[in-house]
Amino acid sequence: MTDVTSTYTAQDRPMGWFRRAEGWLDDKGKGAWIAAMVLGFVFVWPVGLALLFYMIWGKKMFACKNRSHHRTHRCGSHGETFRAARAAARPSGNSAFDAYKTETLMRLEEEQDQFESFLERLRAAKDKAEFDQFMEDRVKKASEARAKDHDESADKEDA
Repeated sequence: MTDVTSTYTAQDRPMGWFRRAEGWLDDKGKGAWIAAMVLGFVFVWPVGLALLFYMIWGKKMFACKNRSHHRTHRCGSHGETFRAARAAARPSGNSAFDAYKTETLMRLEEEQDQFESFLERLRAAKDKAEFDQFMEDRVKKASEARAKDHDESADKEDA
């Protein structure tokens, strides 16, 4: 008789249904967790409550652990922007580099202001063109209506 012993390590063992479900929801993102919680509240409220507690205390609700790169950029962008701005304002100790950095930042701010004013002028020109087209169409419809009324009145007089 052969003695069979389990040689599975913790990583080799098949995952339970809970870990598989957790992994699947993690792959789908935060929206899947929220949808599962809402469905849990709708169908069996203790399940929804348990999911809510798990999401809050398991750091699923407020964590920025997205697998795709474009979603990671969006997550926490305000804090990263603040840290980057603060780091840019700090002197590096190299006066030539600090002068170059200051000059470049001022130039970029000026270019941004110019670009924003260009976009504003572009929007205004588009709005004006749309309004002018609307007014031309209105005048054309009014003149067509007057011509039609004039033709109808002329036909009545002939009869």
